[in-house]
Amino acid sequence: MSISKFFTGNKQESLAKGLAKTKHSFWDKFNKALIGKSTIDEAVLDTLEELLIAADVGIDTTLKIIQRLEERVSRDKYVHMAEIEGILQAEISNLFCPNLEQPITTKPHVILVVGVNGVGKTTTIGKLASYYKQQGKRVILGAADTFRAAATNQLQSWGDRVGIPVIARGMHADPAAVAYDTLQAGIHQKADIVIIDTAGRLHNKIGLMHELSKLRRTLGKHIIGAPQEVLLVLDATTGQNAFAQTQAFMDATKVTALAITKLDGTAKGGVVLGISAQFQVPIKYIGIGEQITDLQVFDQEAFVATLFKQ
Repeated sequence: MSISKFFTGNKQESLAKGLAKTKHSFWDKFNKALIGKSTIDEAVLDTLEELLIAADVGIDTTLKIIQRLEERVSRDKYVHMAEIEGILQAEISNLFCPNLEQPITTKPHVILVVGVNGVGKTTTIGKLASYYKQQGKRVILGAADTFRAAATNQLQSWGDRVGIPVIARGMHADPAAVAYDTLQAGIHQKADIVIIDTAGRLHNKIGLMHELSKLRRTLGKHIIGAPQEVLLVLDATTGQNAFAQTQAFMDATKVTALAITKLDGTAKGGVVLGISAQFQVPIKYIGIGEQITDLQVFDQEAFVATLFKQ
């Protein structure tokens, strides 16, 4: 079954509520700045550029959007203000790196979850594990963030909560050894999904690269192609810092997808577009609240439509 089927309920309502701060901040300022304007001119584009950057879309992605609008205005000679929402919506949708869902063909399917401390990484793992179990999947978690005792305890709490085994060796254990133990448990117990938590310490990027490379080698020795997914978890409220985090983890390992949490807590939800477009990595999940159902599979069309619905 498709993972997108896991996330049901009032998805659209939750998405609208989660994006409310970003939507109102952007459109309120945009509409106020354009009172009395009838066509898209240089002043309108300058205002739009400032608002997109303020929403943490990022300079590179903002410039692409503005350039495309300038080309449209130049080509059509006259673009009415009433058209700008439709044009913007189309251009923004086109900039997202598409999330092409891959079928799970290997058992166990190994997901390595990376991200700095405090972004909601362990909570995201717990919620994903719960959903997979609800679909009848056998799941095993690995506590390879051995730098912090709290990380193992939190993951164990999630395991106890949803009835999923957690493999751990305790604080300061070798993360690769924990990953090995988790994978072996997954093989012996015929698990469908193995999800491994990792430490996220950016103060020493060389150490981070070495640790993640070692984890990947360990997993790949026992299952060809493992890990099948490397999911980077980012906190939307950190704004531009999320770009730096993405670059660091892209340098350290092959990130295959993103999970962006805490979108409901920021007015700068443009970071979702900016990171996906700049790094050409698909967004797989977004977190828009504290409830377990507030982790959603990312749907770029629904996201953009909700952002532009006034």
